[in-house]
Amino acid sequence: MDPSGAHPPAPEPLSTAERQEYERLRRLATMRHRRARNVTASVLLVLTFLLAPLAVVAAWVNSQISDTDRYVRTIAPVATAPSVRNALTDRLTARVVDKVDFRAITDALGRALARTDAPSAVVDKTSLLTGPLKNAMTTAVRTVVNKVVTSDQFAEAWNIANRRAHAAVVKTLTGEGNSAVQAKGDTIVLDIGTLVDNVKKRLVDEGYEKAAAIPDVDRTVPLFTTDKLDKAQSLMRLLDVVGTWLPVTTLALAAIAVWTAPSHRIALMAAAIGTGVMMIALLVALAVMRRVYLDSVPTNVLPADAARTIYDAFVRFLRVSTRTVLVTAMITAVAGYLYGPGRGARFVRSVTARGTGAGGRALAHAGVRTGSTGRWLETHRAWTTGAVIAGGAVALVLWNYPTAACVALVLGIVVVVLALLGILAAASGVTPGTESAPPRTGDQIRRTT
Repeated sequence: MDPSGAHPPAPEPLSTAERQEYERLRRLATMRHRRARNVTASVLLVLTFLLAPLAVVAAWVNSQISDTDRYVRTIAPVATAPSVRNALTDRLTARVVDKVDFRAITDALGRALARTDAPSAVVDKTSLLTGPLKNAMTTAVRTVVNKVVTSDQFAEAWNIANRRAHAAVVKTLTGEGNSAVQAKGDTIVLDIGTLVDNVKKRLVDEGYEKAAAIPDVDRTVPLFTTDKLDKAQSLMRLLDVVGTWLPVTTLALAAIAVWTAPSHRIALMAAAIGTGVMMIALLVALAVMRRVYLDSVPTNVLPADAARTIYDAFVRFLRVSTRTVLVTAMITAVAGYLYGPGRGARFVRSVTARGTGAGGRALAHAGVRTGSTGRWLETHRAWTTGAVIAGGAVALVLWNYPTAACVALVLGIVVVVLALLGILAAASGVTPGTESAPPRTGDQIRRTT
């Protein structure tokens, strides 16, 4: 109002042309805003897809380095694998037998026989005992070594040694520290010095005094050789640093992408499907790396079956984590579809609603009515459903190293809880759509009659 007290003039109504121009500009601004949101969400989703495999690998590396129990569970199967036991038995047996000079033994035997005036034919034939003597010695030593390697005490000692030498992972992946698994130049080796000492003592106790002469050098078993070890260690050190934050960052990017997109449901499905594809790619990459690893290990250094066992044991939990993320992504994509307008989704929701409704009505007819609680559940169905799903997601996040079976278990519990809530809502004893109908007056009743 101006000082004179007069009211300001009312704005003139827009003409038809002006209103059309206004609507056009409004639609253009809306399209630009929507396009900007789509571009932002797309960029964030691409970043999520690229970081997802790295996040899984980084979390695996971090767990192997920081969690001793996890590392021991990773390495434990190596000690009990028949292929690895056979390889260790062959290597230790060869080292013991190679220290014995069988030619000297047969020569000494020949000289002893000559001093006893044994026939020259017998003395000359003593050199032929070299082969049989070596074979007999190899068989006897192998039997003793095999008893050591296949004993329960060896498996227990293996786990204790790996627990005490957990720095092996730090040494292998970052090149820092001292442990049983070490990086020497371009080769990753396993130090079996403790095992050699135990075998030497056992052989000496069995009467093989030559076993005490096993040298302290060459007490390692090469695992694999690569000329890219320095680069791999640099990458692993980086993954170790970001191992904690990279998974969180990836989840945050996915959440922001879903929130930014105009269609949250479509963006959620896209994030789940893309992440699932990247997990499949990671599993394929692990299979390819397995083939590369096996090709890099000469069979005269480590038998192929033992090399396979070592690789499979080392990446076992990485495969488990990858499969867990893949299953979670698949479930998320299916859930996003079931909340959509598709014919299949509507059919599933309809069947579910009819089933829970029938169960609730059956309870109500049996006298088990939920009353106001059921009506509250029916009114706040969207909130209760979201709370149950969020609870399942939090359970998976807090679960220590969940597997695909854990994801399936949590999904089953969520489905059961949602079904029970639907039944309780339907058991309120009030027919849906009539709980808020006002009571009819006497005049209304007379008019209807």
